[in-house]
Amino acid sequence: MSGLKPPTYQRSQGCLTCVKQPFCFGGSMQGMSATITFLGGADTVTGSKYLIEHQHQRLLVDCGLFQGYKQLRLRNWNPLPVVPSQINAVVLTHAHLDHSGYLPLLVKEGFRGRVHATSGTCDLAAILLPDSGHIQEEDAFFANRHGFSKHAPALPLYTKQEAIHCLKQLHAERPGQWFEPIKGWKARFQPAGHILGAASLLLEVAGRRILFSGDLGRPDDPLMNPPEPPPQADTVLIESTYGDRQHPQGKLFAELGPLLHKLAARGGVAVVPVFAVGRAQAVLHTIAQLKAAGEIPHGLPIFLDSPMAIHTTALFERHLGEHRLNAQEVHTMDRVATMLETPEQSKSLAKRHGPMVILAASGMATGGRVLHHLAQYAGDHRNMIILTGYQAPGTRGASLASGRPTIRIHAQDVAVRAEVVQIESASAHADGNQLISWLHKMPSAPGQVYVVHGEREASDMLRQRIEHEIKWRALVPEHGSVWPL
Repeated sequence: MSGLKPPTYQRSQGCLTCVKQPFCFGGSMQGMSATITFLGGADTVTGSKYLIEHQHQRLLVDCGLFQGYKQLRLRNWNPLPVVPSQINAVVLTHAHLDHSGYLPLLVKEGFRGRVHATSGTCDLAAILLPDSGHIQEEDAFFANRHGFSKHAPALPLYTKQEAIHCLKQLHAERPGQWFEPIKGWKARFQPAGHILGAASLLLEVAGRRILFSGDLGRPDDPLMNPPEPPPQADTVLIESTYGDRQHPQGKLFAELGPLLHKLAARGGVAVVPVFAVGRAQAVLHTIAQLKAAGEIPHGLPIFLDSPMAIHTTALFERHLGEHRLNAQEVHTMDRVATMLETPEQSKSLAKRHGPMVILAASGMATGGRVLHHLAQYAGDHRNMIILTGYQAPGTRGASLASGRPTIRIHAQDVAVRAEVVQIESASAHADGNQLISWLHKMPSAPGQVYVVHGEREASDMLRQRIEHEIKWRALVPEHGSVWPL
């Protein structure tokens, strides 16, 4: 994301310019029903942004960064087809960066409205967004120092301070209670599982009810409560991250235990790329259970090398009742690992020998401290790299999962001789059957379903299932397309 100049805006008469749109409104929405523009989360699993327009009022639902392939990441540098100052409000379904990470840039470029979210999302955004800015600054500094950027100088998309600045526009809303993001527009959150604060959103505008699923959790998630059933709506946007597959029946306990037992026996080091929000806590909770059950050595050293994950773990105590853990289980999860806050503490791990387990962000190995640990330990066959969730195409995590013999880290090719394992039971997303089951709980059929937030194969498979099994109209929208609601 570093290395390009920030965008400038060229816009004439407020006309929405999109990549591929089936309708052209000639720069005026007056007299039209509400419309939705898919500015992200279409044709891909990242960058979720859905622009709702009605009578010159604009609401952006989710404000995510693009991740993965370079051509997707470059979209973060392209100006939006709507001037940020002309967006009236933003609503976030949850705090993961592919849903919230563009917010600092939106504010930097002129957005001045409120950002509505649940209290859990507000708390997590206060951790994730400054960390995102910090990592981008570090990446730009590293690129400039070592001269491997094509741009001089390499620049961060936004800074840590710019991310902190945008937080003042966050406004917490209670799930189940109506609020007005724009005068005359009604909105309501309901729990979606997935991570702390994650919610589905029901929006009422222009006499229409639009339901945004957000990212839906699993009914059998070890940490989070199951998502609530969907309310009635005219239009539904359903995520499809795992729309083309089903999760295995096994539990994380059963998958992770044998791996760590084998690792301890051979004295190796496990590098575990984790998503700092949700996945890190699920793995810590499982390790605590494994140690208590005697499935892995009680003295096996565990390190959590992510300030963001450390701070997120602390939030579980503040949000008791929003997840499955009681206060004692939260305390045990917090104590099972040695927490490494500073860069010096992180670097000190290189002086240790195995066996040990290092949990570090990011979960797809796109940045952060995990890169240094991969560079340090990927070349030794005694070691192990444990992938704990979805790996978006174009990420280092996806390269590792595919079995590539080398990965590129800081302009160097790093040999991968360590055992690479992808755990199948740790996902915090509903699978295809669970998504269909959630839709089945709607009181009656919506007029239209848009299948979003998935790679093309996953989205189209879910579309086919919706059309054939439930007999509802379903469409996979293209990036930049505009549709009436």
